[in-house]
Amino acid sequence: MPRLLALLVMTACGSTVRQPETVPATLSAAESLYADLRDIRDRVDVAAAADRTKASDGTPLSRLILQHNAHRNRLVPFLAAIDSGSLRGQDARAVGIMRRTLARDLGVVVGEASGVTPQQTRPDCSYDARKLATLPHGLDSLRTRLYACYGRAQSRVIVGKDTLDRLSVLSAIGRTPEAGRRRQLFLALEPVWRSMNGDNSPLSPYRQLIAREVRERGSAEAPAAAQVRASGVPPDSLEQWLLRIMESWRAATPDSLVEPWDWYYENGRTSRRLSPRISRERMAELNAEVYRALGADVTALRVRYDLEPRHGKTPVAFCTYGGRPRFIDGAWTPGEPSVFATYRTGGLDNLSELLHETGHAVHIAAIRTRPAFADWPDSDPFTEAVADFVALDVAEPVWQQRWLGDSVPLAEGLRSRYSGIVLDVAWAIFELRMQRDPTADPNNLWTALTRDYLRIRPHPELSWWAMRGQLVSSPGYMMNYAVGSLLIAAIRARTQTLHGRFVTGDPSWYAWVAPRLFRFGLERTTREVVEEFLGGPVSPDALLKDMRRMRSI
Repeated sequence: MPRLLALLVMTACGSTVRQPETVPATLSAAESLYADLRDIRDRVDVAAAADRTKASDGTPLSRLILQHNAHRNRLVPFLAAIDSGSLRGQDARAVGIMRRTLARDLGVVVGEASGVTPQQTRPDCSYDARKLATLPHGLDSLRTRLYACYGRAQSRVIVGKDTLDRLSVLSAIGRTPEAGRRRQLFLALEPVWRSMNGDNSPLSPYRQLIAREVRERGSAEAPAAAQVRASGVPPDSLEQWLLRIMESWRAATPDSLVEPWDWYYENGRTSRRLSPRISRERMAELNAEVYRALGADVTALRVRYDLEPRHGKTPVAFCTYGGRPRFIDGAWTPGEPSVFATYRTGGLDNLSELLHETGHAVHIAAIRTRPAFADWPDSDPFTEAVADFVALDVAEPVWQQRWLGDSVPLAEGLRSRYSGIVLDVAWAIFELRMQRDPTADPNNLWTALTRDYLRIRPHPELSWWAMRGQLVSSPGYMMNYAVGSLLIAAIRARTQTLHGRFVTGDPSWYAWVAPRLFRFGLERTTREVVEEFLGGPVSPDALLKDMRRMRSI
C-alpha cells in the first residue's frame, strides 16, 4: 500500500482508524457478501456507463451480471435471518442501511449486456406529459422520458451549420465579443428549454412533473429540506441565507439590467483571458498535477476517467464508484473512483468542472469504514461541497499564476467564481418556490429572481431556466449545490485556520483533510462531521465574507 494511502488511515488526533469491530458471525458473513455484491454492481454500472461490454479488468459484462444476481440471491436470506432487534449501535444501523440499499439500489439486473445504453435509443419526445403522468408509475415514467429528451436536445444544439452541446454553447457565449452573435448562440438553446418546459403552459412536461411530485409527496417533507437539516442548516433559515447570498452579489454589481447572453459574457472575463492556456489535451494532465501537488495522486488512487465525446453519453458530468475501498487481510485495498464527463474543448470552465469531479473521486478514495457504511455521506450538500474544495481556487490570482502562468485581478476572478454559485442559488430558490406552489408560472418566477438579484433583463417569454438536467432527473438537487457553497466556504476557511493555506499546493493537505472530513462515508452523520470540524454550527458568514472581497478592490 503506498505510503500516502497508509497515511489516510490516521484520524484527526493522530491515532489509527480502528479496524472493523468484532461483529456477530451472521452479520459478518452478510456484510462481506454485501461488499462483494456492491463491488460487482459498481463494475457493472461503470461498464454500462462507459458503453463497454467488459469491465476494466476484462471480465465480460454478461458474466458480471450473472455473478451479481447470484450474490444477491445469497445475500437476501443472510440479511433476512439477522435478528436486528438483538443488535445495538453501529451493528443495528449497518443492517438497516444494507436492507434499504438492497431494496432500493441493488435489484436484480435484467437484460443482455449488449453495451447499448438506453441513451442511444432516440426517445419519442412528441408525448403527452399529462397522459404519461397518469399511468402506473407515471412519475418515474415522465421523469425518465423528460430527461431522455432533454439529454438528446442538449447534446445536439444547432448553431448555423454547427452542431454543439449546451456547455459548448454557454462557453462560446462567454468568449464572443459581438452582442448579436451572443444572442444567436443563446437563443439556439431554445430546443433544450422546450424539451423540458414545452410552451410553458400548465401541461408542459416540467410543470406536470413538479405538480405530480408534490401531489405524491403529500404532507411529507421535501427531500431538500431533510438534506439541508442533515447538513446542519436550519430549514427555517435556509431561504433567508440564500437570499443574503443573492443580495451580496447584487451589492457588488452595477445598477443596470443586462441581457442574459450579455450577463454570461460580462462574467466570463476570467475564462476569456485564461482559457487559451488550457488546451483539451493539457486539461486532464493539469487536473492531475494540481491534485498531486496537494498530496492526492489520482494514479495511485486508481481514479479512472471517461472524458471523450460519445453518442448517447449522459449529458451530466458525474463521479461514481467503480469499486469501493475495503479492509482485506489486515490492509485497505483501494477502490476505483470513476469520473464521466464530455469535453470537446479545453478552457478554464471545463477544467473547473473536471477539478470538481476529481474532488468527488479523491473523497471516495479516502473512505475508511466498514462495508455497510462505504457509500456517499447521507447528505448530498456535503458531498457537493467537498468536491469544490480545490476547484474553487481557479478564481484566485495566485493559483492562476502558479498553474497557468498568467492571472486576472482578484475582483474578476471572484466574479467568475460567484457568477456560477449565484446561478445555482437562484435555481435552488426557484425549485424551493416551485415545490411550495407547483401552480406558479416558472418563467415568471425565474424572471423575477434574475431581474431583482442578478440584474438580468426580463424575458418571461423564454424558459431559459430550463437548462440544468438536475431539475428533472433529481428535482430539488440544485439545493445541494447552493447549500454546498455555504458548507465549503466555512470548511475552507477553517482549514486555513487550522492547517494553513493550500491554494498553490501543499503535499500534506490530502493526508490532513481526508481523515477529518472524507473517511466516514455513512459511519457518522454529516452534521456531526461538519460541526466537529468547524467547532460549531454552520453559518453563511464565511461565504458572505469571501464575497465581500469582490468589492474590496
